[in-house]
Amino acid sequence: MSDTIPYTQLLAGAQARDGRLHIDIPADWAQGRTAYGGLTAALCVEAAGLAAANLPPLRSAQFAFIGPAAGQLHATPTVLRRGKSATYIGVDLAGDDGIATRALLCFGAARPSRLTYDALPAPEVPAPEACAEFFRGGMGPAFAVHFESRLAGGARPFSPGEKPEMMLWMRHRDIGARDSVSGLVALADALPAAALVLFPERAPFSTATWSVDLLVDAPHSDSGWWLLHSVADSAGNGYSTQAMTMWNDRGEAVLVARQNVVVFI
Repeated sequence: MSDTIPYTQLLAGAQARDGRLHIDIPADWAQGRTAYGGLTAALCVEAAGLAAANLPPLRSAQFAFIGPAAGQLHATPTVLRRGKSATYIGVDLAGDDGIATRALLCFGAARPSRLTYDALPAPEVPAPEACAEFFRGGMGPAFAVHFESRLAGGARPFSPGEKPEMMLWMRHRDIGARDSVSGLVALADALPAAALVLFPERAPFSTATWSVDLLVDAPHSDSGWWLLHSVADSAGNGYSTQAMTMWNDRGEAVLVARQNVVVFI
């Protein structure tokens, strides 16, 4: 871990100039030949603050992972509309090879409402300390060194015949990253695609698009642990779609998402 760059240190090294956020991605945040997708999404969230001050909480975000993100990157935010309660910001993250990620972010102030409904109860699972380590013995992509992970339910990758579903407790090793919204986004994509459960052997996969909805103004976990659930609901023609949910350590739902994954098998 001594040669790795924690999330907060990585952000501290980013430079804001010319209306852009400039950053170099180190090898320990890589996923294959590109930067880890959750990190590039988080950088888009961070860059949005350069375009508009005093933004309300992030409510929704859509990310298209268009090409590899490696080396020196810059994120360019653009305010698309700013209303009384909602602000829409587009962010393009690009490098020497052109655009890597395009994001559409919706920030919205809380509004008075008589409606309250929650159909996302947390599943009953063992505490993180009682669960087996997920990325065992250094297995997993390079970026996995930045997260603690425990298998709380579902199956491991490469388990054909099992339901394509994973349930993981995860948290940043970097304590300073545990309470920021961009840190939450960086963590929310850290578990592998649920379709990997169906893989008979190792093969590449890549996220094409990721849509995220945040359910609370300021997500918080007392212990830093978050419970992530991912289940594939389709696979075919080289693609898989999956639904994702995240709860804090008190069992409160804080995030839901959908993801389209390209599978090379």
